[in-house]
Amino acid sequence: MDRDERLICPAQALPEGGKGVRFRLNRLGGEERGFAVRYDGEVRAYVNECPHAFTQLDWNPGEFFDEAGLYLVCATHGAMFEPHTGLCVVGPCRGAALAKLAVREREGAVYLLDDPPLKKLKETDSP
Repeated sequence: MDRDERLICPAQALPEGGKGVRFRLNRLGGEERGFAVRYDGEVRAYVNECPHAFTQLDWNPGEFFDEAGLYLVCATHGAMFEPHTGLCVVGPCRGAALAKLAVREREGAVYLLDDPPLKKLKETDSP
């Protein structure tokens, strides 16, 4: 293992163009959330936050794709994002993109890369 990695889910939990998996990110104190989906045979992962509304994308946990399974959709205002790149192609944030997360699929599992472990702040540290 050449990069820090953390298990997200078993690979079979991500069907092609289907329901995604949500997970916590350690950065920013663990409040930020990410999600992973499978599209065109590959796992893609992003921070679960619309660049326009700053809300989570999924309307129900794990429901990120449109009905056709072609675009990721923001439940708040219907913005549509390309699953390959996270680029918004329809909606008020057109041209903006979801924040991409590095993931790796191996040995039947999906791992998040480079998410440092949470560290406790000392009283002298600033948040």
